[in-house]
Amino acid sequence: MGILDKFRLDGKKAFVTGGAGGIGKAITTGLLEAGADVAIVDINLETAQAAAEELSSIGPKVTAVQADVTSEEDVNKMVNSIVDELGRIDIAFANAGITMNIPAEEMTFDEWNKVINLNLNGVFLTDQAAGKQMIKQGDGGVIVNTGSMSGSIVNTPQPQSSYNASKAGVIHLTKSLAMEWADHNIRVNTISPGYIGTDLLYKNDKLKPLIAEWEAATPQKRLGKAEELQGLALYLASEASTYVTGSDFIIDGGYTIV
Repeated sequence: MGILDKFRLDGKKAFVTGGAGGIGKAITTGLLEAGADVAIVDINLETAQAAAEELSSIGPKVTAVQADVTSEEDVNKMVNSIVDELGRIDIAFANAGITMNIPAEEMTFDEWNKVINLNLNGVFLTDQAAGKQMIKQGDGGVIVNTGSMSGSIVNTPQPQSSYNASKAGVIHLTKSLAMEWADHNIRVNTISPGYIGTDLLYKNDKLKPLIAEWEAATPQKRLGKAEELQGLALYLASEASTYVTGSDFIIDGGYTIV
């Protein structure tokens, strides 16, 4: 098998939570272009269906699944639905997440829990359900979690302690699962983006004024594009990275080296 062949995902079955927009949609697109069948998971079924319809001409098969990843029942149903539709799960991307820019002294416990519940608990539930299915299948698999550079540094000037804590948790959860599941040939890694210029960011009136400051603090002097995460996502999902597990990969234009 040549090196380029190792990046192909023909015959592989994947899902991406939060796969209907932004980073998740870019990852979904990359997986489809590499030959995988992909289930787009979103809390809103119509949103997932619209994305699946838009991307239907790219890869062999793309389907839509509704799930609230903070619900254990929903996540288990999600995995069962994907297995029913695609036959198995080879690749799982736990990508769904949110942020709240609220000063710690003003944040309510409910607001704190909302971020932790989706960003950390939701990743655990997704990974757990995918891991159990892969263990059942008996021939390994790949899990990739979306972390953030915020799991390694503290962003400024926006206050986001709950987000930072949740993403630090995701990175260490990834390492823990990689250790536990290595014997099952299940590899678990994290992609940690820096500032990515998604529609969600550009539509946020509180964050738009900070873009120039973030760009100035980034050595490459710009925000990243969601498509610039596709290469790493494909590498981690494919046979090109069979000796890579428990690792956190920061893609941030150099922001964290300053």
